[in-house]
Amino acid sequence: MRYLEKVQSLLPLGYLYLIVLGLLKESVMFYQLDINILKYSSLTDILISPVADMVTNPILIVMILLMILLFFGFQVLLIKNSHKNWVQKLLKGYRINVDPEKKELRKAMIPAFVLLVALELLSLFVGLGIGGGNRIKKRLDTQNLRYNYKLTTGSDASAEIYMIDINSSYYFYVKKGEKQIRIAPVSTINNLEIIKKK
Repeated sequence: MRYLEKVQSLLPLGYLYLIVLGLLKESVMFYQLDINILKYSSLTDILISPVADMVTNPILIVMILLMILLFFGFQVLLIKNSHKNWVQKLLKGYRINVDPEKKELRKAMIPAFVLLVALELLSLFVGLGIGGGNRIKKRLDTQNLRYNYKLTTGSDASAEIYMIDINSSYYFYVKKGEKQIRIAPVSTINNLEIIKKK
């Protein structure tokens, strides 16, 4: 029961961390496109953004799991070799007492492990924001866009578009032959059709 209470007390911090990850990734990406995404996003959009990125991109899930396993493996390696000089020097550098039993050492290393995973996720999502925004900006400048959707508006006008992003309230897209980004409320779009790749 005590472990469950600890997890429940940390849950709000997890939500806050998801919000920070979503804010940073989306803000960095859309800043490069001269869009203040905070004006067009709800708290739910920002909260779900990191989770949606992980679910839609299997490589991202694999990378995150590999990093967590790598950190865990490193922790196990340090605990198994806690009697060796190189481990003792490393742990003393982080002000971790190397003298207690392995169980106590494991408890002392958990906060460092959690911090490393949090920093890895932060770096990953900020990097995704920088890379995604930069890639879209370059494609806009060179007009090297793959128009992947056919959009029909309320006035039955249809056009091929490059979809940049969608959230619960807005579509962010570029029409074929144009360079400016359009932001349309979801309610103004009648139909969105996926164009098959040739």
